[in-house]
Amino acid sequence: MRKAVGAAIGAGALALVAILFVFPGQKAAPKKAGTPAAAATKPTPAASRTPTPTPTPTLSPVAHPLASASDIRVRTVAYGDGARQRMDVWWHTKGPRRPVVFVIHGGWWSGGDKKTMTTVSRSYARLGYTVVNLDYRLSGDAPWPAQRTDTIAAITTARERATKYNTDPDRYVLVGFSAGGHIAAAVGTYGDGLPGLRGVVGVSPVISPLTSYADGGTGGSFEQRKLRRTATALAGGCAPSECPDVWASMEVADHASAGDAPMLDVHSKDEFVPPYQSELLQQALKTYGVPMSIKVMPGTQHSAPLYREKGVAKAVEDWITARLESDK
Repeated sequence: MRKAVGAAIGAGALALVAILFVFPGQKAAPKKAGTPAAAATKPTPAASRTPTPTPTPTLSPVAHPLASASDIRVRTVAYGDGARQRMDVWWHTKGPRRPVVFVIHGGWWSGGDKKTMTTVSRSYARLGYTVVNLDYRLSGDAPWPAQRTDTIAAITTARERATKYNTDPDRYVLVGFSAGGHIAAAVGTYGDGLPGLRGVVGVSPVISPLTSYADGGTGGSFEQRKLRRTATALAGGCAPSECPDVWASMEVADHASAGDAPMLDVHSKDEFVPPYQSELLQQALKTYGVPMSIKVMPGTQHSAPLYREKGVAKAVEDWITARLESDK
């Protein structure tokens, strides 16, 4: 049944173009000695709670390969008490239970909004997926790891309400852009992996804030200097030398483990968040046998403009379909 859904979804992807508007732009606490107690403790991820089992629908997945406008419902749902702890859930009222695509906006960790992800959310919903487009606390609201914590809380809430939203809680992926790509990758390498997470996609993801801090020093471009400032704000306003444990917690590659989800990252060759950052994570995951692919495009485009480059959105859609329809 799942392969049939995947074939239908893959065919539908050819008919859609995902256009989105995001702003350029975050694992577990360090797995090393010397980490503050608050960061060193690795609680069981909230998303590991097992949702109440429900019967699998008997409807044929081929009957609803793509959603009509009347089939899709959208609702804004709170996953916490904060003003930004909200998510838009796009789900299907008919057909089989759908896999989930979680969308995480960019914006330097200090700005951006889920509203900028409406078009891409709609496109994935029309491909037949449930979509969760989420906001999270910005660096001005709370320092790291609040952004990772919020994303895990959103995942937990969506999984717990899987029946309500006609969703399969054990098949989901994360797609993050720039700063949102950092958050997605950090969730993907949190602890020893989250149950049900099949893959993580980053478009211009900031994998190594420490690398960005170094690149934004003397001689750095305007964007590199800004990224250095916003990464420092994410760390609570302190430089790496002042709070090394916080910065270590923000380094995604340092937290790779065998239980992590497969990943796909996309960069432009000469953008201000270089492919080298993702190569660091690729090498770390390789040590544990976790597959990761990196797609490098020519030019300097970052985040949304990069996603709009010919072939990028299609490559991401195909990768997502393969991951969500895999039995592994």
